[in-house]
Amino acid sequence: MATHEAEGVDKRLEAARRLLRHVGDRLGADLSVRLWNGETIPLGPKANGDLVFSIAAPEVVTRLLRSPRLTTLVELLAAGDIDLHGGTLLDVAARRGEANTKGLLKRLDKGLLARSLLPFLFGPARQPARSYAYQGAQIDKDSAGRDNKALVQFHYDLSNAFYGLFLDPEMQYSCAYFPRWDASLEEAQKAKLDMICRKLRLKEGERFLDIGCGWGGLVCHAAQHYGVTAHGVTLSEAQLAFAREKIARLGLQDRVTVELKDYRELTGTFDKIASIGMFEHVGLDNHGAYFTKMRELLRPRGLLLNHAITRPAKKSARAFRKKRPEYAAIVNYIFPGSELDHIGGTVTSLERYGFEVHDVEAWREHYARTTQLWCERLYANREAAEREVGPAKTRLWLLYLAGVSLGFERGTIGIFQTLASRRAKGPSGLPPTREDLYR
Repeated sequence: MATHEAEGVDKRLEAARRLLRHVGDRLGADLSVRLWNGETIPLGPKANGDLVFSIAAPEVVTRLLRSPRLTTLVELLAAGDIDLHGGTLLDVAARRGEANTKGLLKRLDKGLLARSLLPFLFGPARQPARSYAYQGAQIDKDSAGRDNKALVQFHYDLSNAFYGLFLDPEMQYSCAYFPRWDASLEEAQKAKLDMICRKLRLKEGERFLDIGCGWGGLVCHAAQHYGVTAHGVTLSEAQLAFAREKIARLGLQDRVTVELKDYRELTGTFDKIASIGMFEHVGLDNHGAYFTKMRELLRPRGLLLNHAITRPAKKSARAFRKKRPEYAAIVNYIFPGSELDHIGGTVTSLERYGFEVHDVEAWREHYARTTQLWCERLYANREAAEREVGPAKTRLWLLYLAGVSLGFERGTIGIFQTLASRRAKGPSGLPPTREDLYR
């Protein structure tokens, strides 16, 4: 029996060697694969073993063959059954840049491919011990009982210390604004905070609301530098505790308040509202209610800055709502309940629900740079991250940050800042040009 099992392992090992060498001949990538016996096979003549994908056992390949879905791959990556050593997906993308990946499958010998994979179809498949996807209900509509708090806390209540490993000191977890591409993350995040305040034309004594205030960076910055009375809301217990400690440390208790509250429960009237990286959590079916609430909270001609990630529009609404596998994976493992609009849809909703749109600015390349720096920082601090949230979550987040950085770089996702005012008759109150914003 033992001899028979050993022969099966040997057959799979030889099949893997044969297939990987064939792929390497056709691909020519500066990457390697380490098999379960410790043997490393280069995927191109330049590969020196410093950037390596490892496969923990032949059963890993069996599971992928039996369930060839992105979800399977993500689960195996989270468990470490497939792992990347020596870098992140950003490094893989850079190394693959010179390799001829287009049409690779057509260039492979189909007979060799079938013979090499056949031994893996039999026997047990590798089953990760647990799934790291969100296990709750992802209800689309508020009216059907959507639980925004549970969805948000899955993402944000990992650990403040974890986020501190890759964010700037202001704990800004949204797109930075780079005055120069070589600017530091710290400089770019401060520039972002200032740009938001300038676009909103914040003035001393105004009432300012930050929807989804995160760790309190914007409300504190606006109060300190623009003299406003600021209020922020979040659904994250961890963010709330951090923000309140920061407000007290800075002595801003008389000008800045934060609370754990769903935006739908807010009352009062504000002069200016910022929604920075929160709109993605609302859900497409709830945009009408969201903008209706924003209008209700704003004074006439009050300004709203809506800062949100987008996807390119499709030929139809039905096609747009269909989630690609990589997008669905991000939703299930990182951002449950989130849905991205296209910028045309956002502008349409703003006009439909009582706003006048004044400015729309694309920041796609800024977010590509931001997420790249986050990924690099998290990778540099990965051992500390594993102590905070565990190896699986750390792997998932490195995968996520690298993936979205590549998405922004390639234009498959975007981000826009849209400035609008609550519609009213007469002048908007804005200056004739935006020269002052970019001096």
